[in-house]
Amino acid sequence: KIFQAVVSCVGGDGTIYIIPKSYENALSKLMTEIQSAFKGLGLLIPYGWKKGEACVVRGSDTMWYRGKVVEVNGNTLQVQYIDHGYIESIPQCHLYPTTLYTDIPPFCIPCQLYKTLPIGNFWQQDAVHCLQELLTNEEVEIHVEELPNNPWDKLSINLYFGGISLSSFMAQQKYCIAEDRLDMQELGLSAGDIPVSPWYVLPPLPVPGDTFPVRVTHLVSPKEVYVCLDASEHLPKQSGAESTASSYTGSLDEALKWCNKIVESFPLLRSFEKELPCLAEYVDGLWYRAKLLSVTQSDPVQIQIQFVDYGTYLVAPMHRLRCIPYCLLKYPVQAVRVVLAGFKPASDDKNTDRIPYSPEWSLQALWAMADCVEGKCLSASMLTLSPEVTISLYGDDKTLVHLKLIEMGLAELDE
Repeated sequence: KIFQAVVSCVGGDGTIYIIPKSYENALSKLMTEIQSAFKGLGLLIPYGWKKGEACVVRGSDTMWYRGKVVEVNGNTLQVQYIDHGYIESIPQCHLYPTTLYTDIPPFCIPCQLYKTLPIGNFWQQDAVHCLQELLTNEEVEIHVEELPNNPWDKLSINLYFGGISLSSFMAQQKYCIAEDRLDMQELGLSAGDIPVSPWYVLPPLPVPGDTFPVRVTHLVSPKEVYVCLDASEHLPKQSGAESTASSYTGSLDEALKWCNKIVESFPLLRSFEKELPCLAEYVDGLWYRAKLLSVTQSDPVQIQIQFVDYGTYLVAPMHRLRCIPYCLLKYPVQAVRVVLAGFKPASDDKNTDRIPYSPEWSLQALWAMADCVEGKCLSASMLTLSPEVTISLYGDDKTLVHLKLIEMGLAELDE
């Protein structure tokens, strides 16, 4: 009763048409057969079309689709694309009557939200527009709750996008009343309050002695960096960030994508407890998981935050911070702070430009380390987990990355 599907369209009455992912290959095969069977234009001679009649329709992309006449109005017909759900006004010259393929059931399924009552007993135009903007051509998770008595009627479902219940979201937007409000907490928005368990969880760390792939996502100094412990997948890069970034679970990636689509519905942040999770807007216009660090300015208020999946910092105004939904808190942070072992600042480094917050290091040493690690597939050996996570970091040539800094006179060995 639970499956993945793509929303092909949302009808003007709020009906949600879905194509199960398991149907995609069969639908693609059918479409190929239809293109082979029908060429050129539609029927050019007069024809007495009837409501409910099967046909093929030539779409705006010049592809042929299975259709059904739902209304006859002179030379223009209202036709439903039965494998996708949407209805269009089509000139008769773009249609062809056929009895081919009528034994194959439609690949899209009309659905309605389970135990969800639209305001005014029908979906208002702004609610339908919201559903269309949010769902069209997106992959979602379907939970079947009730089968229709008539197999041609709508399937009653709960729909989830990025871990968020669509019924709960639409109720929170005042478009409907959801009879089952238990999952409203998943939004974490019922009162805009701090969540019950508001802190991010840390990823499991390798034990001392283990060697594992990493990517550096942010450099604080040549010795203090943020790494991702699994480089098999990649975070979407923050525009202007110092690194290509690290691994990202598909589900977290998907959840963030959805949250970016509906971010305007999340309340602005009103609580300022240190380490409090939030969503923050980066300079690329996208919203990422972050945590509060400190208030740097009071008029106007400016908050220093850290993006927990990258390690990067930003000073942001109030309007760029929003409450984070519960569904984003269950994923471990992707970037882990580590200290690199085996070297220390060179005692005879004559460069006068120093890192302001870490003056024992020169800026040249920082840029040199960035050149050694940025965008590269690295490996690390875990040394200690406490009091700090300490690693030895190796380049893609399997040599210690800090040897380059020692060669340049920017660092020296630290036994």
